[in-house]
Amino acid sequence: MKAILLIDHGSRRKEANDMVYCMANLLQTLAGPDVIVRPSHMEIAEPNIRQGFASCVEAGATEVIAFPYMLSPGRHSIEHIPEMVAAAANPFPHVTFHVTPSFGVHEKLGELILSRAGIERHAAARTDFDCCWSPDKVEFSCGDACRVKQTLPVGA
Repeated sequence: MKAILLIDHGSRRKEANDMVYCMANLLQTLAGPDVIVRPSHMEIAEPNIRQGFASCVEAGATEVIAFPYMLSPGRHSIEHIPEMVAAAANPFPHVTFHVTPSFGVHEKLGELILSRAGIERHAAARTDFDCCWSPDKVEFSCGDACRVKQTLPVGA
């Protein structure tokens, strides 16, 4: 059974920590009963990554997909979280796992920002985003979630 371990940074503010629970509940509803969804925090608050991973396994997970609930591919999402997830997985050699990229740049996030700003998506806006959004046209500067990177042929 697959599980999603949703990982935010963690905060001293209860309201900030509660958001990862809200998102986990939303994801659980969207994914349905055949997927396990658990919240966790990288630091400061509990459940931490180790506890969240164990909770996934206790619920029957044989594969854990760790998602850094962060916007940018910074050190936490690229280095710290993968290291912490690997350590959390160590006691469970029968469970496979991988860490997804952080949000990065994605048209759904753009649509959400427009919605929060009360602005409609432009009627003529393309829907086949396969271009580079970097102002310097630097390949892949949008991060791992960049759609251009996902559509390039292997080895490109």
